[in-house]
Amino acid sequence: MTLYTMSKYLKLSSLALLVLMVGFSGSLRAQDGNEHGHEDRSSDKVEMSHTELEEHHQDNAHPEEDSEAFDPAEMILHHIKDSHGFHVFGEGHNAVSVSLPVILWTENGLVTFMSSAFHHDIEGNVVVEKNGMGFVNLHEHIYKLDEGEEQLKLDDAHHPVNAGMPLDFSITKNVFTLLMSAVFLCLIFIPVASKYKKGHVVPKGLASFMEPLVVFVRDEIARPNIGKKYEKYMTFLLTLFFLIWINNLIGLVPFFPFSANLSGNIAFTMTLALFTLIVVNISGTKHYWGHIFAPPTHWSLWIIMIPIEFIGILTKPFALMIRLFANISAGHIIILSLMSLIFVFKNAAVAGISVPFALFISVLELLVAALQAFIFTMLAALFIGQATEEGH
Repeated sequence: MTLYTMSKYLKLSSLALLVLMVGFSGSLRAQDGNEHGHEDRSSDKVEMSHTELEEHHQDNAHPEEDSEAFDPAEMILHHIKDSHGFHVFGEGHNAVSVSLPVILWTENGLVTFMSSAFHHDIEGNVVVEKNGMGFVNLHEHIYKLDEGEEQLKLDDAHHPVNAGMPLDFSITKNVFTLLMSAVFLCLIFIPVASKYKKGHVVPKGLASFMEPLVVFVRDEIARPNIGKKYEKYMTFLLTLFFLIWINNLIGLVPFFPFSANLSGNIAFTMTLALFTLIVVNISGTKHYWGHIFAPPTHWSLWIIMIPIEFIGILTKPFALMIRLFANISAGHIIILSLMSLIFVFKNAAVAGISVPFALFISVLELLVAALQAFIFTMLAALFIGQATEEGH
């Protein structure tokens, strides 16, 4: 197995992963249900003392402060979910961000524009007029207003009542990160593979760094778990390992692309798990399928064992999907929660505790980034090994 073969597969598999990327995680919104009403006391005039009147005035002097109180849950969900642009800093019209292309398919055809047209509004207030149609962005879900409507209307459950959802093929920040990581992988492996193709046996430069990693995947993951047929699956396992590892690291970068949480997105991990499911079952031997359709128990128990075996086919990739998603998302949530303590307590002294702990978790996440790539790849190899195992 050569690095050239690996890079050839990487180019194809990265494109396949991009094509199969499905809808990204939706957003959750914490709503404030407090409403300030005014009682009509014209029929019952009560004279208040000076002290009571002053307290009443102080309680109602700044009602907007309660409605604008810092909500850590909303902030955390905003940062870990997908979006149509990279937020840098600031809020509202003063926000600085990198806009991305919005690509929509409607009944009237293709519509494209940049996400900056929404002016950073995610409350559905800004209407973008394109091709005689109006579009709004409600918490990163783009809706098309019904004909004749000029503003988005919501029901009591905060769902649009006068808009439909077009097919959204936009380049969101997670899609952009996936494209960037695929290009990054090709820029790494193609030059390295070309050196081996030309007969450079002694690795130099980038090749000297990559070769130990490739050998590690071969000797510690593929060969022990798959056995003699491991070479057939090396390119797939290498793609999994490096794609997950690189995207885990990108999610920790505090600058561009501004901590895109690709590996913490359930659609991304589901796609990787789906690839694993396909590879495992296509590679299944007669012994593997025989164990499912004719379990090695008394035939009277088959009515119980066969459904269990079929469920086992799906639980394996499901476990891969949830494990990677949960572990990567947890790291982001913990760090953001620690930083939120400063604003919750409104005291800069809290930073003396939260910042060092956040720094510690960030360093720990560097280990987790590699560890989760290793675990996902190792379990994928284990499942392949179970499917390709010959009967005794």
